[in-house]
Amino acid sequence: MPGFVYLIPGTTRPSLNRGYPERNRVGPGEHFNRHNGGKDLPLYVNTCGNEGTGARTLRKVSVRLLPFLILLYVIAYLDRVNFGFAALEMNSALGLSSEVFGFLSGIFFIGYLLFELPSNLILQKTGARIWIARILISWGIVVMVTAFATDALQLAVLRFVLGVAEAGFFPGILLYLTYWFRERELAKAVALLMTALAISTIVGAPVSTWILDSVHWFGMAGWRWLFVLEGLPAIILGIITYWYLSDRPEDAGWLEPEERAWLSGEIKKENPLRQKQGNHNGLLSVITDRRIWHLAFIYCMLVIALYGLGFWMPQIIRSMDKSLSNTSIGLVMVVPYACAGMAMILWSRHSDRTGERRWHTAIPPLVGGIALAGSGMVTSPLAAFLLIIVATVGIFCAFGPFWTLPSLFLAELSAAAGIAVINSVGNAGGFIGPTLMGYLTQATGSTNAGLVAIGICLALGGTGAAAVSTWHRAEKDRNSQ
Repeated sequence: MPGFVYLIPGTTRPSLNRGYPERNRVGPGEHFNRHNGGKDLPLYVNTCGNEGTGARTLRKVSVRLLPFLILLYVIAYLDRVNFGFAALEMNSALGLSSEVFGFLSGIFFIGYLLFELPSNLILQKTGARIWIARILISWGIVVMVTAFATDALQLAVLRFVLGVAEAGFFPGILLYLTYWFRERELAKAVALLMTALAISTIVGAPVSTWILDSVHWFGMAGWRWLFVLEGLPAIILGIITYWYLSDRPEDAGWLEPEERAWLSGEIKKENPLRQKQGNHNGLLSVITDRRIWHLAFIYCMLVIALYGLGFWMPQIIRSMDKSLSNTSIGLVMVVPYACAGMAMILWSRHSDRTGERRWHTAIPPLVGGIALAGSGMVTSPLAAFLLIIVATVGIFCAFGPFWTLPSLFLAELSAAAGIAVINSVGNAGGFIGPTLMGYLTQATGSTNAGLVAIGICLALGGTGAAAVSTWHRAEKDRNSQ
């Protein structure tokens, strides 16, 4: 009986030629029969004798889940980095120095780091619907309360509590995607999710800076209204999430019975293979796996650059041209993030089409790190801004391929812990990046030294990603014996 496997255009066919992803590439209009070594279907290959079920199911899942999850992550990222926009007025209003602002930006990630692993394990137990809704509502409340802070101490407490409230959101979403997408579709799904980082700034930068300039209702400063107006959507979406999301394919009433059966079967097929590849029998084995810590290091370097640049970009742009209004700064910030969002999708699609992960993860931060360090060395504001665009593209393009790496060796039971550990340790970079920028800015009177420092960190992340092949090749050799 012929066997087929469902595929998405631009993804890779099953690992029939391990180590030779170019032989597994899926081309438009191709199909593949695993018994005759033929071609590949453009959208799917039949594994269950019911041609069309897989393509229809994947389309429904993508349309139902991805736009909504992207919207949630847009709000999440915006509620993290709107602190950087607020700084254009808040720092002078509350007397915050560059060093204090850097610390306050980063302390969010201390709370996030400490509570992320337990939060992700609770999500696995309670289900995404309940726990993600709880996360959204609680962080929205904390963001709105931040509007009423009157000094640095209150801001520090609220930023820490915000990290605690939001802990587990991003790794929880990643874990949730592994319930609905197989490894061969995961990079594209994660890349689409990660476009939320770019979208949040493309939309949020102009809106946030417009609020600063234009909203002063009831005599309250614009930066305070910024927190109120951008915290409210998280609460509303939290309520919607409870009714909208389904925890697992088996619970999806919006799928037909045969679609639920097909998708559940496909996901369950991958878990034993991941378990075998990962050799994980419990939480301790996940935490002590050197590959987890290798990926955590890479992610930490990426996050140092992501938030070191993200929190400080409004002030960096103002330092390039002090005549710019807050709204103009927001419009200028759209450019690097729009470029990054488009590049991220194309880069991840290429990674899926070729089946190559290591260099698709390593090259962007290597190039971006050089560009970011260079932006702190050149004297021309235009040249510095162009290099910042290249650096932003480099940071963002790495995320899609990177988040497929854990699925190479983590089964569902260990994925919750593994992804949480990677994201928790990696998000220490969210504290290091802004704090390092603040310290160096305070010490030198300029953001240039900080840009060089976080550029070096970004390049180190690329170097670490290039070394991933060592353990991945060794693992494949061991499993083939």
